Amino acid sequence: MKNKKNENFSEWFTEIIQDAELCDLRSEIKGMVVNMPWAVMTMKKMYAIYEAELERRGHRPALFPALIPESLLAKESEHVKGFVPNVLWVTHGGDKELEEKYALRPTSETIMYKMYALWIQGLKDLPLKIYQSCQVWRYETSATRPFLRGREFWWIEAHDAFATKEEAEAQVREDMEMTELIMHQQFGIPFIFFRRPEWDKFPGAEDTFAADCLMPDGKIVQQPSTHLLGQHFSKPFNIQYQDETGKQQYVWQTCYGPAIWRIYASIIAQGDDKGLVLPFSLAPVQVAIVPIFKKENEMVVKDKTHKIKQLLLQGNFRMEVDFSGDTPGAKFYKWELKGVPIRVEIGEKEAKTGMITLARRDTGTKEQVEESKLLTRINELQEIIRKSLINKADEYFQTKFYVAGTKEELKEKLKLGGFVRIPFCSRDMDGKECADYVKAETVADIRGTKFDSDEKPKLGEVCIHCGKPATVYVYAGRQY
Repeated sequence: MKNKKNENFSEWFTEIIQDAELCDLRSEIKGMVVNMPWAVMTMKKMYAIYEAELERRGHRPALFPALIPESLLAKESEHVKGFVPNVLWVTHGGDKELEEKYALRPTSETIMYKMYALWIQGLKDLPLKIYQSCQVWRYETSATRPFLRGREFWWIEAHDAFATKEEAEAQVREDMEMTELIMHQQFGIPFIFFRRPEWDKFPGAEDTFAADCLMPDGKIVQQPSTHLLGQHFSKPFNIQYQDETGKQQYVWQTCYGPAIWRIYASIIAQGDDKGLVLPFSLAPVQVAIVPIFKKENEMVVKDKTHKIKQLLLQGNFRMEVDFSGDTPGAKFYKWELKGVPIRVEIGEKEAKTGMITLARRDTGTKEQVEESKLLTRINELQEIIRKSLINKADEYFQTKFYVAGTKEELKEKLKLGGFVRIPFCSRDMDGKECADYVKAETVADIRGTKFDSDEKPKLGEVCIHCGKPATVYVYAGRQY
């Protein structure tokens, strides 16, 4: 690759999505790209892992309409106020203007909760935990970027209803557990959950908790967020159940949104100057078999290659044999660019000795493995590679936390990228004016308070902007 990841991440990112054939930018609408097979195969596996975990925890899949009547979208005033500026509208059916325009769903609370009001009658109907895997559309006016910020993207949205607030709060914690289990432990992406400040909550939510990740340039990407909706939607949509005493009660709700498309951007960012570096579980091809032959040894190498292929089929690995006419170097480059976790090299030496060469994509190291132990070794490497990718990502992530007590210190620390802890007057609406000033002066956003942390400002510390006594530590950073 021409660009170096740690020198010019932005250009590196653009180059890798083109060279690795992840998407084609030549579609006709800004912010809507063609997602190409290699990316889609990985994202389908991401979906499958997330969907299996959601269902294991009691969620059930459904599919709701993509069009939402304007009158339905407007039912929750705070929600609609937050989304209308970014809504794409359908106004005509053929050449006939519609009596009521329809929103292409920016998110599905309103269309789903109308049905929840019909489906929930008593305690027997609770909890109701439903998710859908779908596209959403938002008229993004900022600069768009494939997988990071677009007008059309792919995600999962889970919407849950409970009899009590305590159950809803427990679901929020469970959503965070799922994020750790999947995004960190399986996809290899570290994050930190922040409780968003009042001015940055999901529209209509009582509380928002968002997982913030880092790109190699130190900028922040928001990944899955989970929202305690309280009764802010159940009341306007009249979602009630009859309790044990026969009294009607409003349900308590949550929603959770892992954006598969954007998570994939973080997976791309784990790559290096040779290309993608994919987790074994997500790679479209887990093992690439590369035969290396000349005319005089072609048959013996091909025979051994076919034998190894049959052996690996027994292990149910996703694999591909590269019988192309390219040079060995070109073949190696191709599979490294694509991020294939393991490359099996078979030349004349391997064909004659039965000692097979394995190359790891994550470390670039090679080893010789007896043919009879090949399946066992590749299975061992799955877990070794998973831990290796997590450790490497964690090491970088943990170095990107800083502390500042003044605006001057904040500006200096922000140049390093990452998260900067600062003393702040309030995470409530009282602090919004200070947050706006911080953004105007440093181009940094207040991400919120660290979830489940007991860190508090020391006596005498003051807000980084207004100088009032600091009541919380918040984290600031520059985001995509």
